[in-house]
Amino acid sequence: MWILTFLPDWTLHLITLLGFVGTLVGFVFGMIPIVKQYIIPIRVISIVLLLFGVYLEGGLAENVVWQARVKEVQVKLAEAEVKSAKENIKIVEKVVKKTEYYKTRGDDIIQYVDREVTKYDSQCIIPKEFVKSHNDAATKEENTK
Repeated sequence: MWILTFLPDWTLHLITLLGFVGTLVGFVFGMIPIVKQYIIPIRVISIVLLLFGVYLEGGLAENVVWQARVKEVQVKLAEAEVKSAKENIKIVEKVVKKTEYYKTRGDDIIQYVDREVTKYDSQCIIPKEFVKSHNDAATKEENTK
């Protein structure tokens, strides 16, 4: 309700209270000559104010319920962000470990090739060590954890 954004809460309570008091005056004190003279406008205005006040009170109550839900969702969102940050740290650690593993494995293969395969550079044959190093580099890792 757009009117709830402009009016403070106490005005909504005041409208309802004025409507209730006006209705009470219009129906209970209708026998007093000063009130009897304006009985119809008092009754109509007070009933309209009472209905409008009750309507606004309902809107205010609904707004309070929605605000409570928003706060609940914000708390859940904050918890999810914390959990997400923890999971992101775990993922980054795994990525760093994998990167280190592949780097060291690649360095080991390069050292092996430099040490074993370069012995056969002067010859024109494909040595077993070359085939073995090629196959070792192409095989999947078995356990990187």
